[in-house]
Amino acid sequence: MTESHVTEPAPPEWGASSSLGCGRRILRFLGELFQTALIALLLFLAVNLVTARIRVEGISMEPSLHDSQFVVVNRLAYRWREVERGDIIVFHFPPDPNRRFIKRVIGLPGDVVSIHDGRVYINGLSLTEPYLTDEPLYHGEWRLTPSEVFVLGDNRNNSSDSQNWGPLPVVEIIGKAVLVYWPLDTLGLIPHYDLVGAAGE
Repeated sequence: MTESHVTEPAPPEWGASSSLGCGRRILRFLGELFQTALIALLLFLAVNLVTARIRVEGISMEPSLHDSQFVVVNRLAYRWREVERGDIIVFHFPPDPNRRFIKRVIGLPGDVVSIHDGRVYINGLSLTEPYLTDEPLYHGEWRLTPSEVFVLGDNRNNSSDSQNWGPLPVVEIIGKAVLVYWPLDTLGLIPHYDLVGAAGE
């Protein structure tokens, strides 16, 4: 008569093969994590190379732009084309290059800009500026060199701009303001007003 018996199953072996598989999984996870971080870093650098984000401070661009709005600036806007009259640009403030200003381009290189009787004239021709709410109360005349533009705030009588500190060297331009992205209720592209015809070009 044979006896029946049971044997206890042997525990799984955690030998070299199991350890190797676990190590491979960890290495694969770390590799994917590194790739994701690298892609995120490259995208961040690319976005910062092409664009800048600035916060509007003050009321000098009202009613077009308002205090505390956040704006996207296209750094490459003028790499393949020239600045256009009516563009809103961000630039290094000439008296203090550590500060960044945002204004509208009124005069282009070589223009003669004159302001009197509440109107802006380019080469003797009056500009039509539908975005203004108040006429400028100051007057003067400026002759731009081939490397200068003339910028003004849309809030003409409450703005530090070219009528105060002179024409802006083109090399100080950072880029063109293209989009308001904050607050969300003001989200939208910044409109461009065609002032070319008004200036007789």
